[in-house]
Amino acid sequence: MRIPILAVDGGATKCLAVLAEQDGSWKGAGRAGPGNYQSVGIQEAEENVTLAVHDAIVAAQIEEPSLEVAIALFGMAGLDTVHDRVVIKRLVEQALRKNGIRARHLVIENDGFAALVGATGGEAGVLVIAGTGSIVFGLNKAGESARAGGWGHRVGDEGSGYWLGKEAVRAILHALDGRGPTTRLSEIMLASLQLNHPTELIDWVYGASYSIEKMAELSRAVGEAARLGDEVARAILGQAAKELFVTVRAVIDTLQMRQETFPVILQGGILQHEELVRSALAAHILAYAPHAFLDTAKRQPIEGIIAKGTAFLQTANNV
Repeated sequence: MRIPILAVDGGATKCLAVLAEQDGSWKGAGRAGPGNYQSVGIQEAEENVTLAVHDAIVAAQIEEPSLEVAIALFGMAGLDTVHDRVVIKRLVEQALRKNGIRARHLVIENDGFAALVGATGGEAGVLVIAGTGSIVFGLNKAGESARAGGWGHRVGDEGSGYWLGKEAVRAILHALDGRGPTTRLSEIMLASLQLNHPTELIDWVYGASYSIEKMAELSRAVGEAARLGDEVARAILGQAAKELFVTVRAVIDTLQMRQETFPVILQGGILQHEELVRSALAAHILAYAPHAFLDTAKRQPIEGIIAKGTAFLQTANNV
């Protein structure tokens, strides 16, 4: 049996697979856990992708043991390096094989690019994501794409929830040492973690209960302290906006979009819930690129992946 499109959004929190017709209409969808092998491991990521695709086949009421798709497109979290591409390509091929699928064309992209295409409806624009991590993607009118940031919590993710939590811990310890001003971050963060003294933060950071997600959750303490007028917290949020702007500027400059008219979409928990970061970042961007404008996402990432598939097939049919 033949189906035009298999689209898969293998994100950090869930995996969504859709079988679609050439016009983009859905025939069946399946969902499973995270598709990011860097966070859950290769085996679990492969199992989740396999399950999502299997459930899409079941939902489409396809009972044949084999299926041919004209194009299979995967937007996969964790695709950042050449090594990542090797790992993820093998993972994807295994998921297809286990489901009896043969793809005439296979496209594998970073899930952030899929989110960008979905957010802008395939048009030129810039997508800024600041949640647990941070990354910026851009697409210009010539169809050229670029990204900046997204290099993970150890060496990057500036302006993200993790970065905010880490900077808050640093500020608390600097205040304890006498290297920085006192801050309400201490009482708020210690209460949040059920700790009694700032030195216990060290035990927490290097202890078994620490995680990237829990550090990112501490960004809420920064927002709370800032709303109470704490200048240290406000400075951290202001610096987050500057760090994100530098990343956005790099993408704009790479794609030569500064004098172009294009939408900027702000996504992720930090940009949704921390107004100080959102407003400051927006001001920086609009001052640098005067014809840019803030916009909301037009489509979900999976819709962007499907749209890319329909565009590919239309082009192929016209050749």
